[in-house]
Amino acid sequence: MIVAVIDIGKTNAKVALVDLATLSEIALRRIANAPARQAPYPHHDVEALWTFILDSLADLNRERRIDAISITTHGATGALVDRLGELVLPVLDYEFDGPDLLAADYDAVRPPFSETGTPRLPIGLNLGAQVFWLQKRFPADFAKAATMLMYPQYWALRLTGVAANEVTSLGCHTDLWNPWTSDYSSLADRMGWRGLMAPVRPARDRLGPILPAIAQRTGLDPHTPVFCGLHDSNASLLPHLLSDRPPFCVVSTGTWVVSMAVGGRKVQLDPARDTLVNVNAIGDPVPSARFMGGREFSLLTEGQPQEWSEDDLAAVLTRHVLLLPSTQQGSGPFPNRASEWRNADALNPGQRFVAISFYLALMTATCLELIGGDGSTTVEGPFARNPLFIRMLAAAAGRPVVASETSTGTSIGAALLASDGAPAMSKGERTEPPAEPAWGEYTLAWQQAAKL
Repeated sequence: MIVAVIDIGKTNAKVALVDLATLSEIALRRIANAPARQAPYPHHDVEALWTFILDSLADLNRERRIDAISITTHGATGALVDRLGELVLPVLDYEFDGPDLLAADYDAVRPPFSETGTPRLPIGLNLGAQVFWLQKRFPADFAKAATMLMYPQYWALRLTGVAANEVTSLGCHTDLWNPWTSDYSSLADRMGWRGLMAPVRPARDRLGPILPAIAQRTGLDPHTPVFCGLHDSNASLLPHLLSDRPPFCVVSTGTWVVSMAVGGRKVQLDPARDTLVNVNAIGDPVPSARFMGGREFSLLTEGQPQEWSEDDLAAVLTRHVLLLPSTQQGSGPFPNRASEWRNADALNPGQRFVAISFYLALMTATCLELIGGDGSTTVEGPFARNPLFIRMLAAAAGRPVVASETSTGTSIGAALLASDGAPAMSKGERTEPPAEPAWGEYTLAWQQAAKL
């Protein structure tokens, strides 16, 4: 079966063809996904994305017949639509700081961490804060809303005409979901939003075939099924839930680096350090932690070469060249710490790239420690192709790390929603913790400096 996966990330949007027989991507279309910074507030350009999606489906279907469609998107995003399925307000960009203007009012009504597993996050990273701000700021438009949808299911609605919601997006630091009762949180009732919520459907549900207009526009078979879809980090986790034996960890890398622990050590999550409870595609709570590692990598390496040598590696380890957190403040395990370089005089470009890669690995290791990570760790997404990141993560965690061979685990995981069986995963290259003492010494130096 060939599944077309619509994958809307915060930085890039993709449509990938996944062959379920081989669990591999066989074709890909990609565009940059930048928010529209215009009135009434920064928002996602859903019409540009829609054109890209339809053009990609038509183009890819000419290469290989598409048998099904699945959807995965970034979190902290939802849509308010009227009875005709039209947006009543633009889809707000979660990096917009407007919701912070009502932070005190929102804090007075939001549920505690113990109820939702959601930490209080800045800007629009709590979807509940976005909805609260929209209702207060645009009451007339808000009153026209008939349905509130999570972002993957907004695209499913446009493809099928069927409105649904799903737990992985509802359970992604929204304040709207109670993972312990598998029901909406007290916030949804307190604000009168429960009646707006589309029915909750499993990620694997077939919502229906594509609409006739979609079939005509793309050339797809009118009976092509569309699956409900899920949050992107949970899409990365899904193949491992179906094939791996706990304990294990999965690190999904993209704009955000999201670490998830399955069957790990019991720990008390610290909401002040951006730990949270995600909800996986099966509906179970998953201790998680995150930081904006992909964004940090892009900013730190912009316009800089990304080549390095073993001599560069040795110099960074020996000199203890340290990049300390956080280059993106406001989230992550060190949200209030200002970034700084140490022992970084006269760095050449290769040494700088090594130190940046080490910084990202050590931030990830910190996240894994905070959520009680145990067993091997699989890295999905772009960072899996960085051997410096992989080796330092193995050193800092003291456990093996597997670099996934797939270019994006989100696409494979989302495609598996259309599969009836458990996958036979191709694990990728396994890296054991380095034996040389220099790696452990570097890790300790970074950890001690980061705590100051």
